[in-house]
Amino acid sequence: MKTRKKRSVFPLINGIFLCLIGILCLYPMLYIVFASLSEPAAIMKHTGLLVAPLGFTLEGYGLAFKNPNILTGYANTIFYVVVGTVLSLIVTAAGAFVTSRKDALLARPIMLAVVFTMYFSGGLIPLYLLVNSLGLYNTRMAIILVGLVNTWNLIVMRTSFLGVPDSLEESAKIDGATPLRIFTSIYLPLSKPMLATMTLFYGVGNWNSWFNAMIFLQDREKFPLQLIMREILIANDMSSMTNMNTVGTYSNDMYQVLVKYSVVVIATLPILCIYPFLQRYFIKGVMVGAIKG
Repeated sequence: MKTRKKRSVFPLINGIFLCLIGILCLYPMLYIVFASLSEPAAIMKHTGLLVAPLGFTLEGYGLAFKNPNILTGYANTIFYVVVGTVLSLIVTAAGAFVTSRKDALLARPIMLAVVFTMYFSGGLIPLYLLVNSLGLYNTRMAIILVGLVNTWNLIVMRTSFLGVPDSLEESAKIDGATPLRIFTSIYLPLSKPMLATMTLFYGVGNWNSWFNAMIFLQDREKFPLQLIMREILIANDMSSMTNMNTVGTYSNDMYQVLVKYSVVVIATLPILCIYPFLQRYFIKGVMVGAIKG
């Protein structure tokens, strides 16, 4: 009876605990959304928890989109995310496939060199000099190529490829398949959940990236959205927006707070919308359905 009671109580306690963790994770996002929709005067005076918008206004979003750099940053970020993620997946998958081959030439030394980069790096100044000497400074390719491959992602994908049964590759070789055909027809189809996960990792990383753009870009027309948002949130630079003193009856400081909340929502919403469609792949086994019998 005691064991049965423990078994019946544990799911309840576990559910309550997980609900509390979920609320702690969700509330900061809801606070930002509610604040961005609130009246400027009300949000400036409010203290404590915020469980609903204080009034309703979209003027913060209107002022944010009046900044021409927001739309330009959106376009640049989409370019960096799409092109960077596609190239990262191609190079990571190819590198994982080569280093997972037992008969590949110098596969082990290459893998050791890759792992070495996880613990040691040349530093920011040598990286800057390298990018500059290659003629990539102030170009979009500098943002894409500098962070093209994540070492940890390559190791994870290599481990996934090592789990593919040798019998599949041997049967393909008997049928005359080339290494490229084996890679594209066997390993990639069996690794769809892993590819989806890597897509999410690289996509989110590229979307949130701003430091490389700050170091390697000079023209504002190439700035990603996150760097524009950094200027608004940290540097408090709203000079490119419409004069906020002429909007409504509120002070400039009130509208600055409202715009900051609105910019955070604008920059975060796309990732929040895409994530649910890829989250299901995290719980799928990489080798589900590969071999039967």
